[in-house]
Amino acid sequence: MSTRVLLVEDDRFLRRAAEAMLRRHGYDVLAAADGEEGLRLALAAPPDVVLLDLVMPRLPGLEVLAALRADARTAHVPVIVLTNLGQDSDIERASRAGATAYFIKANTSLASLVTRVQDVLANRAA
Repeated sequence: MSTRVLLVEDDRFLRRAAEAMLRRHGYDVLAAADGEEGLRLALAAPPDVVLLDLVMPRLPGLEVLAALRADARTAHVPVIVLTNLGQDSDIERASRAGATAYFIKANTSLASLVTRVQDVLANRAA
Protein backbone atom coordinates (compact mmCIF):
# COMPACT_ATOMS: atom_id res chain seq x y z
CA MET A 1 0.00 0.00 0.00
CA SER A 2 1.48 3.35 -1.00
CA THR A 3 1.87 6.33 1.28
CA ARG A 4 -1.04 8.77 1.05
CA VAL A 5 -0.36 12.51 0.94
CA LEU A 6 -3.16 15.05 1.19
CA LEU A 7 -2.22 18.32 -0.53
CA VAL A 8 -4.47 21.24 0.44
CA GLU A 9 -3.50 24.20 -1.76
CA ASP A 10 -5.68 26.77 -3.53
CA ASP A 11 -3.02 27.82 -6.07
CA ARG A 12 -3.81 25.56 -9.03
CA PHE A 13 -0.34 25.76 -10.59
CA LEU A 14 1.48 24.92 -7.36
CA ARG A 15 -1.05 22.21 -6.47
CA ARG A 16 -0.62 20.47 -9.83
CA ALA A 17 3.18 20.81 -9.82
CA ALA A 18 3.52 19.48 -6.26
CA GLU A 19 1.05 16.70 -6.96
CA ALA A 20 3.03 15.60 -10.05
CA MET A 21 6.35 15.70 -8.16
CA LEU A 22 4.99 13.68 -5.24
CA ARG A 23 3.46 11.08 -7.58
CA ARG A 24 6.81 10.73 -9.38
CA HIS A 25 8.27 9.81 -6.01
CA GLY A 26 5.69 7.08 -5.51
CA TYR A 27 3.14 8.82 -3.30
CA ASP A 28 -0.61 8.44 -3.64
CA VAL A 29 -1.77 12.08 -3.69
CA LEU A 30 -5.18 13.48 -2.89
CA ALA A 31 -5.53 17.17 -3.70
CA ALA A 32 -7.97 19.75 -2.39
CA ALA A 33 -8.40 23.32 -3.61
CA ASP A 34 -9.77 24.77 -0.36
CA GLY A 35 -9.73 24.13 3.37
CA GLU A 36 -13.23 22.74 3.57
CA GLU A 37 -12.54 20.10 0.90
CA GLY A 38 -9.19 19.28 2.50
CA LEU A 39 -10.74 18.71 5.91
CA ARG A 40 -13.50 16.57 4.42
CA LEU A 41 -10.97 14.39 2.56
CA ALA A 42 -8.73 14.05 5.63
CA LEU A 43 -11.56 12.96 7.88
CA ALA A 44 -13.05 10.57 5.31
CA ALA A 45 -9.78 8.69 4.79
CA PRO A 46 -6.93 9.92 7.01
CA PRO A 47 -3.73 10.35 4.99
CA ASP A 48 -0.19 9.57 6.14
CA VAL A 49 0.80 13.25 5.89
CA VAL A 50 -0.90 16.55 5.04
CA LEU A 51 0.62 19.46 3.11
CA LEU A 52 -1.47 22.47 4.11
CA ASP A 53 -1.61 26.04 2.87
CA LEU A 54 -2.75 28.60 5.46
CA VAL A 55 -4.46 31.21 3.28
CA MET A 56 -7.32 29.50 1.47
CA PRO A 57 -10.94 30.03 0.56
CA ARG A 58 -13.83 28.52 2.52
CA LEU A 59 -11.79 27.46 5.56
CA PRO A 60 -8.39 28.91 6.55
CA GLY A 61 -5.49 26.52 7.06
CA LEU A 62 -5.15 27.19 10.80
CA GLU A 63 -8.80 26.20 11.27
CA VAL A 64 -8.20 23.05 9.22
CA LEU A 65 -5.15 22.27 11.37
CA ALA A 66 -7.12 22.80 14.59
CA ALA A 67 -9.91 20.53 13.33
CA LEU A 68 -7.40 17.82 12.32
CA ARG A 69 -5.75 17.94 15.75
CA ALA A 70 -9.15 17.83 17.51
CA ASP A 71 -10.34 14.68 15.71
CA ALA A 72 -9.08 11.30 16.94
CA ARG A 73 -8.86 10.00 13.34
CA THR A 74 -6.34 12.68 12.32
CA ALA A 75 -4.79 13.94 15.58
CA HIS A 76 -1.62 11.92 14.90
CA VAL A 77 -1.23 12.80 11.19
CA PRO A 78 1.82 15.02 10.53
CA VAL A 79 0.90 18.37 8.97
CA ILE A 80 3.47 20.30 6.94
CA VAL A 81 2.43 23.91 6.48
CA LEU A 82 3.23 25.31 3.05
CA THR A 83 2.47 29.04 2.89
CA ASN A 84 3.68 32.48 1.93
CA LEU A 85 3.07 33.78 5.47
CA GLY A 86 6.57 34.20 6.83
CA GLN A 87 6.21 36.33 9.94
CA ASP A 88 7.48 34.82 13.19
CA SER A 89 3.95 35.19 14.59
CA ASP A 90 2.54 33.08 11.73
CA ILE A 91 5.11 30.36 12.32
CA GLU A 92 4.45 30.44 16.07
CA ARG A 93 0.66 30.19 15.61
CA ALA A 94 1.03 27.20 13.28
CA SER A 95 3.48 25.52 15.65
CA ARG A 96 1.15 26.03 18.63
CA ALA A 97 -1.73 24.64 16.55
CA GLY A 98 0.24 21.44 15.96
CA ALA A 99 2.12 21.86 12.67
CA THR A 100 4.96 19.37 12.22
CA ALA A 101 6.96 21.60 9.86
CA TYR A 102 6.61 25.03 8.24
CA PHE A 103 7.74 26.05 4.75
CA ILE A 104 7.61 29.39 3.00
CA LYS A 105 6.49 28.63 -0.58
CA ALA A 106 8.75 31.25 -2.16
CA ASN A 107 11.80 29.70 -0.46
CA THR A 108 10.96 26.05 -1.12
CA SER A 109 11.65 23.96 -4.20
CA LEU A 110 9.44 21.01 -5.04
CA ALA A 111 12.45 18.72 -4.56
CA SER A 112 13.04 20.01 -1.03
CA LEU A 113 9.34 19.62 -0.29
CA VAL A 114 9.50 15.95 -1.30
CA THR A 115 12.60 15.52 0.89
CA ARG A 116 10.77 17.04 3.85
CA VAL A 117 7.78 14.73 3.31
CA GLN A 118 10.18 11.78 3.27
CA ASP A 119 11.87 13.01 6.48
CA VAL A 120 8.59 13.55 8.31
CA LEU A 121 7.34 10.08 7.33
CA ALA A 122 10.65 8.46 8.29
CA ASN A 123 10.58 10.14 11.71
CA ARG A 124 6.98 9.06 12.21
CA ALA A 125 7.87 5.43 11.45
CA ALA A 126 10.88 5.49 13.80
